[in-house]
Amino acid sequence: MSYSEKVMDHFMNPRNVGELEDADGVGEVGNAKCGDIMKMYIKVDDNVISDVKFKTFGCGAAIATSSMATELIKGKSIDFAIGLSNKAVVEALDGLPPVKVHCSVLAEQAIKSAIADYYQRRGIDPTPLVGEISDCEACHH
Repeated sequence: MSYSEKVMDHFMNPRNVGELEDADGVGEVGNAKCGDIMKMYIKVDDNVISDVKFKTFGCGAAIATSSMATELIKGKSIDFAIGLSNKAVVEALDGLPPVKVHCSVLAEQAIKSAIADYYQRRGIDPTPLVGEISDCEACHH
């Protein structure tokens, strides 16, 4: 299995690792069965994700997709972040091996989960805005 230089760079030097003590939204996705768990923290100012951090327990591809996903949404609007697809994360990393694409789905779901938490904390039902957040397909095999 070969990885792009970008995947290796984000795995070896992940961006935005850690947690935000005063996060406005926290999302966790994945499960111990498939081995990948992602936790994402967002800080929101005027509808813009001003800061984002993540903690990922998983393979190199899971760490790389988390890192790239945080880079793609930092400084962007919540609407942009909700619309960020796992395909955009894969493209930004110059591709992933097919068996690792589920990692990018987890990254997309982690962002949506953190945004859903942000809305819930404000008394807003997140489902019409964020959609349903489901486990990744790989977790069910």
